[in-house]
Amino acid sequence: MGSLCNGTDGGAVYTAVPRSRSGGAEGNGEYSKSGNGFAKLAPMEQESASKTKNVTSGFGYVLEDVPHLSDYIPDLPTYPNPLQDHPAYSVVRRYFVDVDDTVAQKIVVRKDSPRGAHFRRAGPRQRVYYESDDVRACIVTCGGLCPGLNTVIREIVCGLHHMYGVTSVVGIDGGYRGFYSRNTISLTPNTVNDIHKRGGTILGTSRGGHNTKKIVDCIQDRGINQVYIIGGDGTQKGASAIFEEIRRRGLKVAVVGIPKTIDNDIPVIDKSFGFDSAVEEAQRAINAAHVEATSTENGIGLVKLMGRYSGFIAMYATLASRDVDCCLIPESPFYLEGAGGLLEYIEKRIKENGHMVIVIAEGAGQELLSESAELQNQQDASGNKLLQDVGLWISQKIKDYFSKGKKMAINLKYIDPTYMIRAIPSNASDNVYCTLLAQSAVHGAMAGYTSFTVGPVNGRHAYIPFHRITERQNKVVITDRMWARLLLSTNQPSFFSKNGVIQASNENEPLSELLDDGFAYSSVMNNDFTC
Repeated sequence: MGSLCNGTDGGAVYTAVPRSRSGGAEGNGEYSKSGNGFAKLAPMEQESASKTKNVTSGFGYVLEDVPHLSDYIPDLPTYPNPLQDHPAYSVVRRYFVDVDDTVAQKIVVRKDSPRGAHFRRAGPRQRVYYESDDVRACIVTCGGLCPGLNTVIREIVCGLHHMYGVTSVVGIDGGYRGFYSRNTISLTPNTVNDIHKRGGTILGTSRGGHNTKKIVDCIQDRGINQVYIIGGDGTQKGASAIFEEIRRRGLKVAVVGIPKTIDNDIPVIDKSFGFDSAVEEAQRAINAAHVEATSTENGIGLVKLMGRYSGFIAMYATLASRDVDCCLIPESPFYLEGAGGLLEYIEKRIKENGHMVIVIAEGAGQELLSESAELQNQQDASGNKLLQDVGLWISQKIKDYFSKGKKMAINLKYIDPTYMIRAIPSNASDNVYCTLLAQSAVHGAMAGYTSFTVGPVNGRHAYIPFHRITERQNKVVITDRMWARLLLSTNQPSFFSKNGVIQASNENEPLSELLDDGFAYSSVMNNDFTC
């Protein structure tokens, strides 16, 4: 693997030494003992274990590792992984993940450019830090609904039971506040057998209600030692705080996050679960709008989709349907009045084609709305700014434009399928994805890793530090090829100049390498680890 230089992070010094490919037992989870794989030298001072434990390689990549139970609990015993005797895994050639396996965040690199950040690969380890009979696991769902929640719950329960023989799993009723204000729900493979066929979450959910000390008190009092938390960036920040309190108390409790957002705005991972299902259902709404628009004279079908800050659902649903004439997202500003404005474009398309279909994300055009003083600074329980209904607003603007200014009769139909989309069961693609997420989370917890979220990075599942998925939001890059493909598909203008596009992109995005799929990933390296 090559020599690594020393670096400091979180108060510790780390290095790495060459490792024999013959393998060997993993040490404390992130570095193996006896000179095999990554070797931890000596901590300079004890700081937060949730901070990234970076290791920089002579090959120019940084391993952004995640905490391990043995970081703050010395001399933990380990046990053989039950999977080594499992009949389902007997046919797998290599069913244990190698101690040195990492997953690269940047898959496209230039000849002499740094390899970028790497994350620890997810999967079963040869040694585990829990005996099956001693595991007391709990699952909680927080935030808004999303297709696939029940599938993740089901597969965590079944994964713990069938792979590791864990029989004690409970669900926390009603989100974070359910830890200290609600009863738990016993979860077994029988009770969760068919929940993946339903939308929503059988555990209930809520926003806010996060009292870290009360939650950890409940975890400690109930003897829970594995916590699986399903939710968005706010939920994952809460999970990080829960881990910090657990570490402070020295509890042997693994805290695992499964990232959830229907908007697909979580960075680092390839996509969030439920996104494929949302795009598929959004197409049905677009198809209905197209039928309505083409069935009347001067028909306009307007569809509002999810996307508070990121327009991925609107963009991908538009590309998939091919019936959309204009797609508006938060990342791409637009204006209404005057030459080159949206209203002029709508009039032009109506005259050319006799109908038009418009897709707008809920966060688009918010700067154009005259917000009331009451809504201006209001937030929901998760801390999200309350948005006005841009769909209703722009519907009225279009109607006013044609009735007052142009004396032209139009038939506008406004469709808002937001809550229908959130409440559907996950489709086949998301069901498979949720299974992989859940099983990767279970493998990580059993191996003693903690304070991490799990997700696919360039097609390989990895363990990612909490702060990496909460430090910013993933957004559509409007100077990238994916947005260009959408503009070609709809034949719509950008509604502002080329300089405006570049300026908007520079304001919204960090220095990044733009990839071919419309996502941007930060290419800034940690200068503290330069060899």
